[in-house]
Amino acid sequence: MTGHNAPHCVPTARPTAAPTTRPADPSSAPSSDSPADPSFTDTARPTVTDHPTVTDHPTVTDHPTRWHVPVIGGLPADQRLIGGARELATRLVAALLDRVPVYRRLPREQVTGELTRDAERRIRALAHAVRTGLPAPAEEFTDVREAAARRAEEGLPLDAVLLAHHLGLEVCWEFLTRDAHAGDAADLLLLNRLLLDQLRRAAIAAGAGYLDGQRSAGDRRSTARQSLLTALLAGTPIEEAAARAGTELPAGYAVLCLSLADHPDEYSPGIDPGIAARRKLRRFGAELDHRTRQSALTALTPSGGLVLVPLDTAPDPTTAPTEGRVADEPWPQLSAALAAAARAAGVPVLAGAAAAVPAEVPGAAALAYEVLDVAKAFGLPPGLHRLDDVLLEYQLTRPSRARSRLAALLEPLADGGELLTTLRTHLAGGLNRRHTAGALHLHPNTVDYRLRRIAVLTGLDPARPADVLRITAAIAARTAEQSGLARRMTEPPSPAGQL
Repeated sequence: MTGHNAPHCVPTARPTAAPTTRPADPSSAPSSDSPADPSFTDTARPTVTDHPTVTDHPTVTDHPTRWHVPVIGGLPADQRLIGGARELATRLVAALLDRVPVYRRLPREQVTGELTRDAERRIRALAHAVRTGLPAPAEEFTDVREAAARRAEEGLPLDAVLLAHHLGLEVCWEFLTRDAHAGDAADLLLLNRLLLDQLRRAAIAAGAGYLDGQRSAGDRRSTARQSLLTALLAGTPIEEAAARAGTELPAGYAVLCLSLADHPDEYSPGIDPGIAARRKLRRFGAELDHRTRQSALTALTPSGGLVLVPLDTAPDPTTAPTEGRVADEPWPQLSAALAAAARAAGVPVLAGAAAAVPAEVPGAAALAYEVLDVAKAFGLPPGLHRLDDVLLEYQLTRPSRARSRLAALLEPLADGGELLTTLRTHLAGGLNRRHTAGALHLHPNTVDYRLRRIAVLTGLDPARPADVLRITAAIAARTAEQSGLARRMTEPPSPAGQL
């Protein structure tokens, strides 16, 4: 039984007592049509705050020397909570889904997983308060505050955040009092006062956390770091910006230009795509921060962005600055960090990468953007790609007379789509006819026929080693021209404009 359907528990012997008093007046809460926030159940992440712990106004829980555990229906209330914690957590989440329809738009795995587990943990903390007469442990109110901050960042209204706390304790109250006896009025009143105190503390923490969240995206440290990132990309003096950010300039930066795929939840019926996109980005950013020890400078949106990771070793001065070549050691770690962040976000992530000393970051950012563009145009797999990984493809996107001539070599195959597909598949499979047949679900003899037709139409025989190089170059040039990549490359991108 949850929400509006739970019966009131009214002692018959003492009708003037307050056993039916609820921790909050439902009439003061937003309607069930208002969007609500699961802050009572949400998983908290550490944030930096400067507000004191909520301890003002002495209450019944501040002086527990005469405290006795309320006994409801012959069972101590704390034992009732502990014994039914799992059932109650499930009931609480069900009440959220029932009474706050907007909550149904969240991903199912979030609702049935982390939120239910977190609800059970907080119910056990409430049982501690009932047993001792003291407030729940301070970390629980810290969790409440940080959950409210995340809800603010996701755009949920404050009244929804507060309603979640009222609903949570209302469900707990109904659970505790459903088996009350007529003689339990005094203990019910004591329990009611404790729950009201818990609600007061939670509401204050949630309100403060909500304000934290509203300004978290633009807090002072983040603003200073963004100013440093802007200065690095613009090529303007960076020493003063680094001092304001409280950081020492590293020997160099690895510049990653990222493309994040859409998460399936962003297209799932009934799920708010904005919430799903922000959740994807939050998970990606959190894992990336963890892997880089919060040292990276980032400018990210749900579709991608730019990341600058400090390097202990400067790029090799014997090479051109925009080549971004450094010792091989950092790249495997960066590739692993990117893969871990992609797994956390649940989406494929493609990255172009380059490296440079701080003063040459603009050139490295432009190169990383171009490498990413090439990787996308040529359908390279998710992960981190550097110039060395796309040398042929990159060169064929440079303006030249040879590029268009190379692309024209395959023009006779334009009307026979299956021939060009067969040729691409055959090259990608190492010129193995059986692999090509399996990939295209064809008989090997059909593959042989198509390869002979390609040779007749183009004059290039895939079975002749001397022609394979020209075929490979022709396919790359054709891909570049069809994608429009060659035209875009004639005007180098502005690194600052990519943000």
